[in-house]
Amino acid sequence: MQTTGMEYASEMVVQATLHKLRMIEVPTTLSPDGRSRPPHLRSWRDGWRHLKFLMMYSPNWTFLYPGIILSVIGLVMMVAIGVGPTKIGNVNFGINTMMYGSAALLVGVNISLFSMFTKAYALSSGFIPNSPKTIGILEKFTVEKGVVIGVLLTLLGIVATIIAFVIWGNNSFGNLQPESIMKITIPAATLIAIGIELIFASFFLGILEIERKK
Repeated sequence: MQTTGMEYASEMVVQATLHKLRMIEVPTTLSPDGRSRPPHLRSWRDGWRHLKFLMMYSPNWTFLYPGIILSVIGLVMMVAIGVGPTKIGNVNFGINTMMYGSAALLVGVNISLFSMFTKAYALSSGFIPNSPKTIGILEKFTVEKGVVIGVLLTLLGIVATIIAFVIWGNNSFGNLQPESIMKITIPAATLIAIGIELIFASFFLGILEIERKK
């Protein structure tokens, strides 16, 4: 048991569920406690501590699922705008929308990585019980695989950047049409950022794995 406040009762239920313990109800009688001082419960503070505890015990709902949703939304926005003009009714979506799609993809990948960090730390610290499924995922996502994927994404971004640079050179390094060139530079910058993030995230996950395997 880890908590020290009003959320302690919920932790007992959560821990019992995670460890697959049997729970039963015992009839009891509630009586006044006889205290003269006012209740010490603080709704907002204790409510937030309770919600925070439940979120920490559920890294999938706190990090993984929101990260996947944001990543998919961002990727769809970027691809839809990158392959051609996107219009819904009288509304046109262009490079400004693509920039927000890039931001959503970057944030989504970052949040998804946090779910991996959280699970690795939770397993090493005993905050949650060992799960064969989670251990299997962490063992498959090795430092080497993460670095390779990160390097490939970074190289793709660099190649796209070179293409944009060549187009710029063909125009005597003058002003370019933003709508066309940024459909190359925004995905390029996004790929480079995600690739570099994956490389360093893989090493950090490897550090957490060292602690877990001691």
